[in-house]
This record gives sequence, structure tokens and C-alpha cells, in this order.
Amino acid sequence: MDEVLKNLPKQAKDKHKENKKLFAKLKKKPPKHLDLLMQELHDDEFEKTDCLTCANCCKTTGPLFTNKDVERISKFFKMKPQAFIDAYLRVDEENDYVLQQVPCTFLGADNMCSIYDVRPKACAKFPHTDRRKFQQIAHLTLKNVAICPAAYNIVEEMKKRLP
Repeated sequence: MDEVLKNLPKQAKDKHKENKKLFAKLKKKPPKHLDLLMQELHDDEFEKTDCLTCANCCKTTGPLFTNKDVERISKFFKMKPQAFIDAYLRVDEENDYVLQQVPCTFLGADNMCSIYDVRPKACAKFPHTDRRKFQQIAHLTLKNVAICPAAYNIVEEMKKRLP
């Protein structure tokens, strides 16, 4: 996995222009079966991908925390929401709650998440490759293929399957 992660940013950069062009095309006129295809590709990839061998998303980026996430996680810690915010979060330039630091505070040395059952929605849905109306998150997918080997593989397979 170390070798894959080492090569991933360059591979993603090499495909960036091609991917950006495809996503622009998908945004204008998405195929009717795109959601079904993405669900199938996502499911196939995650049958063979074990996120615990990687956890690169948790090591290199932080999720957005919605107010519902803050409520749920602070309750898990038996903290008041503001105390949780003060201890773990900051407000970014887009006025969203994000982690104060990466790697994620809740990531263990074994790549396990200590708040897995109550993790933020952004973590639970990552890498968002099975999302409905996938074409609407092209900007996010372009970033994720440089972080997540599974997202990279899914996009590469998608390109083979689309006309």
C-alpha cells in the first residue's frame, strides 16, 4: 500500500486534464445510467479494497463537520457541543467546521477510527463515488482521486465503461 500511496498523487496529476474534461462532459449531459454504473463500480471496488490498509483520507485531509455531526459526536463524548468544537474543531475560510489538525485526531495507529459509529457524514460517505448525481461532485472527485486509491480505480474503470 505504501508504494500505491507514494505513486497516487503523480498518477492523479497525470490524469487530471483527461478527468476534468470528462467530468465537464458528464455535467453537461450525464448518461441515464450513470448513477447505476457508479454504484456498481463503487461496490466492486470496495469488495476488494480494505480501507484499514490505507486510511490516507484520515491521514491527509479532514472532513467537514455539520451541526448534526457536532451534536452526535459531542453526545458520544458526553460533552457540550461548544466544548467539542473548542477541543477539536476550527472554522475554515468557507465558514465550515473542520478538524484543527490532520492526521485526524480520532485515527488510531491501527488505522481504526475511535468514533467510527458516530463519525461525520463526510467520513461515512467518502470517497463519494456511489453518490446519486455523481456528476455534480466532479470538483470533489478530482481531489479525491489523488488521496484515495479506490476513488482513482473507480474513476479509471468508469472511463473504460462510458461511451
